[in-house]
Amino acid sequence: MAKINAPVYKNQEIEGEVIDITYQGMGVVKVDEYPIFVVDAVPGEEVLVGVTKVQKNYAFGRVIKRLKESNLRNHEVNQAALTTGIAPLANLVYSAQLEFKQKQVQELFKKMHLDVEILPTIGMEQHTGYRNKAQVPVREIHGEINTGFYRRNSHNLVPIEDYYIQDPAIDHAIVVVRDLLRKYQLDAYDEQTHHGDIKTIMVRRGYYSHEMMVVIVTRRKKLPVAEALVAGIRAALPEVTSIIQNVNPEATNVMMGDTNKTLWGADYITDTLLGKTFEIGPLSFYQVNPQSTELLYQLAIDKAELHGDETVIDAYSGIGTISLTVANQVKQVMGVEIVPGAVADAKRNAKINGVENVTFELGKAEEKMQEWQAAELQPDVIFVDPPRKGLAPELIDAAVAMKPAKIVYISCNPATLARDAELFAEQGYAIKGSVQPIDQFPQTTHVECVVVFEPKEA
Repeated sequence: MAKINAPVYKNQEIEGEVIDITYQGMGVVKVDEYPIFVVDAVPGEEVLVGVTKVQKNYAFGRVIKRLKESNLRNHEVNQAALTTGIAPLANLVYSAQLEFKQKQVQELFKKMHLDVEILPTIGMEQHTGYRNKAQVPVREIHGEINTGFYRRNSHNLVPIEDYYIQDPAIDHAIVVVRDLLRKYQLDAYDEQTHHGDIKTIMVRRGYYSHEMMVVIVTRRKKLPVAEALVAGIRAALPEVTSIIQNVNPEATNVMMGDTNKTLWGADYITDTLLGKTFEIGPLSFYQVNPQSTELLYQLAIDKAELHGDETVIDAYSGIGTISLTVANQVKQVMGVEIVPGAVADAKRNAKINGVENVTFELGKAEEKMQEWQAAELQPDVIFVDPPRKGLAPELIDAAVAMKPAKIVYISCNPATLARDAELFAEQGYAIKGSVQPIDQFPQTTHVECVVVFEPKEA
């Protein structure tokens, strides 16, 4: 193995100033321009760092001692939120988190040589306890069932009861279920041996409805003492309206399987978003921060500048959240989604809300867009809300070829947004106005953005 030529070595102790923070929320200390990435180190601090791993172009380290503390440090955070990576920015005061996210977007657009204004990040008043969904692994530690989250870069479970960013009612529900599993001595899943029954607890809670769903994910179809578990959950958690067993027999990192069995109550919970009602099942994709999602979607709709007579495409339509919230402001909405269950949910949600000017089709967004383009469909507005990998080039080609007046892009990854913005620019569509970052996931490194593309003036 070739020797690594680096200015530091493993287990070395170095004093240095934290000069920046990475996209993963780690502090940056430099030795002769060589970066050391340090967990729980805040810009402006002087620290004694122990080098833990050395690579050719960078190293990792841990704080042995904080020699000088930054005024950007937030002390009101459980250490487990940082060690597990649940909330990697929780050691920063909230105003600094918002500035970090704005800077992150600015740097990515600058890297693509795109001259566009990046507005200050829109934050939340309540920036902890906001998540309406939790999926927590169940493991045995020292002979006892525990729930928690994995330590960063490992599969070692850290027992947690306060998850910091989750709805406190959900945290309480997880503890209730965990204690019932202990009471009835059920077996936790073991990743190494692929034995044991209980893999994951998933809880969803409607932000407005307060309806709660508890899902117990098992390796096998049989759930021991199911009736006793149901009785215990109902007695302790009066908000619960749905108790479901999800079966996931695979040895995989995917938490949920395809098979659901309703043990008690409804197959779904309901909640509202921008005045529309949505049924949310155990496998439904539904934004985990409904407060900022309403702001996000309303901003996207406002940027579309709708007049009432438009034909709209909603690519990546999911369970119909954007389609249905925009439907009463336009003539027609056409949605496309690759997940069959989500398409079924969307159609049912349209029926629940009495929305008749929306259609949902199953397929890959880029393939359906090419079909619509070949059929000479001429939408006025296209909404895209893609996954982190961004838009396929074929979708961009088809969208531009349809010549919409506006393409409204909701992004969960500013790196792929900046990449796609360059591709749109090459085909004659430029960003109108500015890029608006929104803090959809406070305490984490993720940032959403909303931007609108329009044809460049001739």
